[in-house]
Amino acid sequence: MLAPFLIMLREGIEAALVTGIIASYLRQTGRSAWLPAIWVGVFLAVALSLFTGAALQLMSAEFPQKAQELFEAIVGLVAVVVLVSMVFWMRKAARSIRSDLHHSVDQALAAPGGGTWALIGMAFFAVAREGLESIFFLLAIFQQSPGPAAPLSALAGVGVAVILGFALYYGGIRIDLRRFFRWTGVFILIVAAGLLASVLRNLHEAGLWNHLQTTVYDLTEILPVSGLAGTILSGIFNYHDAPTAGEAIAWVVFLAVTLFLFLKPEAGNAAKAETTGHAKV
Repeated sequence: MLAPFLIMLREGIEAALVTGIIASYLRQTGRSAWLPAIWVGVFLAVALSLFTGAALQLMSAEFPQKAQELFEAIVGLVAVVVLVSMVFWMRKAARSIRSDLHHSVDQALAAPGGGTWALIGMAFFAVAREGLESIFFLLAIFQQSPGPAAPLSALAGVGVAVILGFALYYGGIRIDLRRFFRWTGVFILIVAAGLLASVLRNLHEAGLWNHLQTTVYDLTEILPVSGLAGTILSGIFNYHDAPTAGEAIAWVVFLAVTLFLFLKPEAGNAAKAETTGHAKV
């Protein structure tokens, strides 16, 4: 499945970019002795993310059917919010992320006796942010697409991100980060639109949303969601073969607004760009 792979790849590269910039700056300024603090923060963040995901999954298994649908709707809505915030945050932060992190490292190491904890905290919050965002997205995807394909795809995305992170850190490759984040951002917004439509479906099945239930089109005979192509489209874009008017409106309006805001040029973008273009950590 492409959606879990690409989103985990993007999340992993964002986390690797932040930790790589910090680690590279420490190495370049002769402060490599502080590197273990970065890895401690990373491991703590990964542990928190895994614990949170397991706890939410176990909690949802105890719910009755309607409560389960409501829980899935809440998780899906949270996933939409974090996906959109992730896309727009990186669009804004990428311009100055390197200089901001360098300044934060200098401040952390200048604090008497607090350098270790400050560096652990920087790495922890950078990775935990991406990890917790990923947890809500993956829960929403796993609920919509049961089976091993989605987890394996997500693990593959994380694995590729780790490899690219090390390659960036050691200077072996260059990535056009501006283009990468731009096109994966568009893809993520399309995925988020599908998740938002599925939230309305879950709310209807939970008995909380009964408006705009007229079927817009019915492709159950041509492209059923149970078929191979329908399953692939459902896994990637949350495709549904017979969407209601409410789901279609939510999908179109959400995508029109977010894509317009995301793709419109920012004033002074070219002059201020720092980590965009062929960037090397």
